[in-house]
Amino acid sequence: MKIHEYQAKEILKKYGIPIQDGIAIDDINQAEATIDQVATDYNTNQFVIKAQIHAGGRGKGGGVKFSSSKEKALENAKNILGMTLITHQTTDEGQLVRKIMVAEALDIEKEFYVALTLDRSTGQNVFMISTEGGVDIEEVAEKTPEKIKRIHINPGQGILPFQARQCAYALGLEGDLFKQGVKLFMKLYKCFVDIDAEIVEINPLVITEQGQLIALDAKFNFDGNALYRHKDIVEMRDENEEDPTEVEAAKFNLNYIKLDGNVGCMVNGAGLAMGTMDIIKLKGGEPANFLDVGGGANVETVKNGFRIILSDKNVKAVLINIFGGIVRCDRVANGIIQAVSELDLKVPIVVRLAGTNADIAKELLEKSDVSLIAAETLEEAAEKVVAEVK
Repeated sequence: MKIHEYQAKEILKKYGIPIQDGIAIDDINQAEATIDQVATDYNTNQFVIKAQIHAGGRGKGGGVKFSSSKEKALENAKNILGMTLITHQTTDEGQLVRKIMVAEALDIEKEFYVALTLDRSTGQNVFMISTEGGVDIEEVAEKTPEKIKRIHINPGQGILPFQARQCAYALGLEGDLFKQGVKLFMKLYKCFVDIDAEIVEINPLVITEQGQLIALDAKFNFDGNALYRHKDIVEMRDENEEDPTEVEAAKFNLNYIKLDGNVGCMVNGAGLAMGTMDIIKLKGGEPANFLDVGGGANVETVKNGFRIILSDKNVKAVLINIFGGIVRCDRVANGIIQAVSELDLKVPIVVRLAGTNADIAKELLEKSDVSLIAAETLEEAAEKVVAEVK
């Protein structure tokens, strides 16, 4: 799960991490009063208007504007709120800006990049730190990887003071800024662990001309499996920023991710789903989705899976690949028959069932009056579904 910048900053603020503060609004009629409020609260007459979407590159796309006066801030707010913002992290259609943040403007002397995530290769948490902040970190990683320092933290021990000092040294901080940096890294690590984040990113972390170390922007991704422990974070979810089919799938406990191809996939088990997508590619096709119906698939699960797959207008054929272990193949077969009958499907459907009660399932499908294409092996199924698309 992702959240907006203004929400991420609220979390950082709770942990005592200095931020560029401001107020978020979703109604342009609130803009003038909000600008006045920010001017009073932070004793400023200069502002930054920032689009709030779940994507990076907002500044390059025109979604972040410095405003030298209240009048300019109001003009920028009107232009940004309601715009469709296209960045390198959005789709080609872009993302509608439904919220903006009216923030205090800061005098910036230096920008850094700081992130904290799990390094699965070592089983440790890792700080990724670079003096090249405020730019595309992917480009830095590709062209000048030596500029990204990695400092690993044993999750059993937590961050130790000398490791926080290593982080501050990596940014070249000295004197009072060094002390500020050590405190910031200690607090950031505690925040990361406490809220079960997958990644915390501050880009840029800045030094102001007044000698303060401040988080100018912030990004959080959360471990969805741990959200039951964080009701306050769940309330921050903005479904407008998520793919509507993925939101719908989650309501039925289906793991669905939309892709760009035209072969719909319905599979049980994440590993088998990935293998199915791979062999479709190998046979010259393009998967339209990842869909794992899980181990408890039944008639309703299959029906809902069909609805979600076929909500994608690009889907020209569907491959059902089920291995019956926990879920019996005959239950899946009944779901397929009922779904095809009720939903009046217009695309060809290739079915491959193996495992528990597979013979019973095949007999059910053969005796039904639904139009299906049977396959014995996964390779055969992939070949047939790609042929149907072509």
